[in-house]
Amino acid sequence: MSIRSRNLLLVLRQITENGPRSRATLALETGLNKSTVSSLVAELIEANLLRDADDDNPPSGAVGRPPQSVELHPKGPFVLGLEVNVDYLAAWATDLAGVLHHRAFVASDNRAQSPEAVIGELAHLALGALAQPFAETRTPLSACVAVPGLVDSHGRLVVAPNLGWADVPVADLLREALEDPLDLCVENEANLGAVAELVEGAGRGLRDFVYVSGEIGIGAGVVLGGELFRGASGFAGEFGHLTIDPYGPPCGCGGRGCLERLAGQDALLRLAGWDARMRCAGSRPEWPGAMLAQSARERHAKTCEALSQVGHTLGIAIASLANLLDPEAVLLGGYFAPLIDWLREPIEVELETRALAGSGLRCRVLAAELGGEAAVRGAVALSRRTALELASAVPASAQ
Repeated sequence: MSIRSRNLLLVLRQITENGPRSRATLALETGLNKSTVSSLVAELIEANLLRDADDDNPPSGAVGRPPQSVELHPKGPFVLGLEVNVDYLAAWATDLAGVLHHRAFVASDNRAQSPEAVIGELAHLALGALAQPFAETRTPLSACVAVPGLVDSHGRLVVAPNLGWADVPVADLLREALEDPLDLCVENEANLGAVAELVEGAGRGLRDFVYVSGEIGIGAGVVLGGELFRGASGFAGEFGHLTIDPYGPPCGCGGRGCLERLAGQDALLRLAGWDARMRCAGSRPEWPGAMLAQSARERHAKTCEALSQVGHTLGIAIASLANLLDPEAVLLGGYFAPLIDWLREPIEVELETRALAGSGLRCRVLAAELGGEAAVRGAVALSRRTALELASAVPASAQ
């Protein structure tokens, strides 16, 4: 990236994240000189990324003409956040500031369909977003897809045990179905949940935390030093396949006694005496947690016993995370979040017992804030970051 593009990105991000700014304010906040900022703003206005803001209401008591602010162009580019999960599909469309313009959700048993059929359905949701009235005068710049499995750097889903998929070229299939030159990335759903919590959820203000995604599978997104940790191959965070009982039930990954087989959504529902198949068409990802929380509030003994057992199992696994990473917090997301009042105590008992630091451990157990939408929100956040880089790198004449 050239120095010019880097400076354009700096100005664009400042306005995207903080709202309308005068050129003088931008100069102060970015450290660039005023003439450079004026030139950069002019280029971004010419590219229809910014426009002069309407300053009809100057501050009370102001003397003289207030400085002209610039803001994101209301008909500027937009991005897509997409999600494939075991039992649903989702699609969001937002502008560069993150304002939501369209969202769609479809409950679907994706284990019963081929990857091609599922990606085709996801493309249908994406095309539905692209056909919305708000998109008629806007350019879609980028899209990011959340998937429940290991993803390589080429957008290929290496393995997703809970879907029964392996070696699926998600990015290629989606590009072919969309027939659109969108910049496209594919990322693990727990990683994207962690990104979303870092940007707009319970992770704000934290530099080191682990986001635990509770759905049919269990994943983790690890944030260290304020940045997502992916590992050497991009496969970090497969928390659900941590072995808890080597003689336990077989797992779709080929192992036995994995955490998600003992504490995942289906395991918890079974322990509580509920049939996982009770999930009805159109139900949201939050359904299991909300239903079990209501059952626990009504003091149903089997539900409370199940939550205690799952809490202790989670605690054993989280204690290993604490010993390894010493995070500031573990954020329980997905269906775990509404169950925090019943899970926290058994988790903390195991942490104090099994973490080497014992009661001296600073790791807090917190509820994530974004529920079942965390992954698709993270997909939007990553897509926005990519779009800002693309927009700042393209000369005004090419916009």
